[in-house]
Amino acid sequence: MRKKVTIVGSGNVGATTAHWMASKELADVVLIDIVEGIPQGKGLDLYQAMPIEKRDSFVIGTNDYGDTANSDIVVITAGIPRKPGMSRDDLLNTNYKIMQDVVGKVIAASPNCILIIVSNPLDAMAQAAFKISGFSRNRVIGMAGVLDSARFRAFIAMELKVSVENVTAFVLGGHGDTMVPLPRYSTVAGIPITELMDQATVDRLVQRTRDGGAEIVKYLKTGSAYYAPAAAVTEMVEAILKDKKKILPCAAYLQGEYGINGLFVGVPCKLGARGVEDVIQIKLSAAEQSALENSAGAVKELVAVIGV
Repeated sequence: MRKKVTIVGSGNVGATTAHWMASKELADVVLIDIVEGIPQGKGLDLYQAMPIEKRDSFVIGTNDYGDTANSDIVVITAGIPRKPGMSRDDLLNTNYKIMQDVVGKVIAASPNCILIIVSNPLDAMAQAAFKISGFSRNRVIGMAGVLDSARFRAFIAMELKVSVENVTAFVLGGHGDTMVPLPRYSTVAGIPITELMDQATVDRLVQRTRDGGAEIVKYLKTGSAYYAPAAAVTEMVEAILKDKKKILPCAAYLQGEYGINGLFVGVPCKLGARGVEDVIQIKLSAAEQSALENSAGAVKELVAVIGV
C-alpha cells in the first residue's frame, strides 16, 4: 500500500512541497485548502505532469478533510503572513486560531499521522499543534533547521566556490532573528569552515543566514520564500517515510535536552519511521549555549502569548 501525505494549505509553499514530493515519488499527495478550486486545480495540474516525469504519485486537491483520511504524514503550511500594521501578537493569535481548526480536523481523519509544522511563527505553531493534538513529542516536528542550514550551506558554497554537496552546516535555535548557526560544526569535505575563511567572513555568512528569509522577501516584495522551504519539508518527509534515521536540525519539543524544558527549539534530530526518534546532544561552547538559551527565551515569549 502506497504512503499518503496530506499538505494543508495550497499556497506557494504547500503547492511546491506537493511538487517536490510527487516528483520524487515519495507518496500519494492530498492538497487541501479552504479556498475552493485552487487545490483542485493545482492538484490536477501536478498529476498531469506525472506521465511526463514517469512517476506514479497520485495527486488530488480537495476542500474535504475526508479525503485526507489515514495520511501517514500531514504537513501544515496554513496561516496568514504578517501584513503592514499587524503586530506580532495579532499574527500569533490569528494563526493560532487557524492551527486549532486545522489540527482538530487533521487528527480526526488521521489519528496515527506524524505532523510537520511549517506555519509561522514556526516554533510557537509547532508547540500549539503539539498541545492541541495530544500526540507524543516524536510525532510533532517543526521545519526550520533544514531550511536555515541549507541557506548557510548555499552561502558557504558560493563564498568558497565549491560544490554544495561538499558542504554541511548546522543551524540551531528558533526560526528567526535569534537562530544559532554553528560555524564549528559546519564543514567543507570534513574541514571546518573556520579553517577555510577568516572570522569576518564567517560572521558575514552567519548574518546573511539569519536574514535569509528577509532577503528574499525584500526581492519579491509581495511574498516570501517557497522553493527552499518546500524542499526542506520534502527532505524531512523522505527521511520519515523511508525510515532513513537521518540526522537533521528540526524544531523538537525538548524535555531537558540542552538545559531547555517544555519548548520547541531547533536541535539535531534523528528522523525515522516514528518521527523524531532521538534528539542528538552535541557539546556547545558557553557562547553557543547562551545563544541557544536566548533563542529559546524568544520562543517562550511567543508561546506565553497564546498560552500553550
